[in-house]
Amino acid sequence: MLNMKKTDLLSYILIIGFFIFILEISFFDTGLIFSLLISGICLYFGKKKWNWFLGKVLFAIGVLTIFFTIIGSFTFRFLLLASIIYFFILFTQSKQNPTYFRPEIAPAKFGQMVKREQKWFQNKFLGRQKTPEHSYTWDDVNIQTGIGDTIIDLSYTVLPKGEAIISIRNVVGNIQILIPYEVDISVKHSVMVGSTVILEEEESKTWNRTVHYQTSGYEDSTQKIKIITSCLVGSLEVKRV
Repeated sequence: MLNMKKTDLLSYILIIGFFIFILEISFFDTGLIFSLLISGICLYFGKKKWNWFLGKVLFAIGVLTIFFTIIGSFTFRFLLLASIIYFFILFTQSKQNPTYFRPEIAPAKFGQMVKREQKWFQNKFLGRQKTPEHSYTWDDVNIQTGIGDTIIDLSYTVLPKGEAIISIRNVVGNIQILIPYEVDISVKHSVMVGSTVILEEEESKTWNRTVHYQTSGYEDSTQKIKIITSCLVGSLEVKRV
């Protein structure tokens, strides 16, 4: 078992966890379905009426209900125990087969490898993220977030020639991207529950949809942006500034 590939072991854990979850909601704890349904309803109407106090209360109830439902399930306890065993196996393997690195210095004429991290955005479970309200240097965006809004304003930066990338995977929250008029865009957006506004195209109620939008001059444009987003509950707004 210690010689099993890490990805295979993790896949087996997830598959077993999935079947345990199906068995749990089918035979041992059918109330899980009702709890998750109530949580989904509270999240949906809470997000829809977010500007009202009642909407915020419903949303909070939905989050808390789904949180306590998950941590109280047998599937969660199994995955927690399996994760501990999984990391113990990784630790054991690292001790038995340590990895050695031998630094190699390349000649100066080949240049030097530079490691960069995204400055304005990061993978974040909770909280709002936004580009600065002053000029900044552009860097492609590739993040995963939990609960919170993400706002990207491209009017304060100079995009490079060619194709720039914005990739955001969100659980709950809104995504707003402000695009200069001279830039062409391609948008691929997946959402379970929410709304979508892409330039002149608007869908106020979106349920389990994948939307693909592309401006007519995108393929031949010298300055363009590919936007790939997904969220469980939330809205996407892409508009010109």
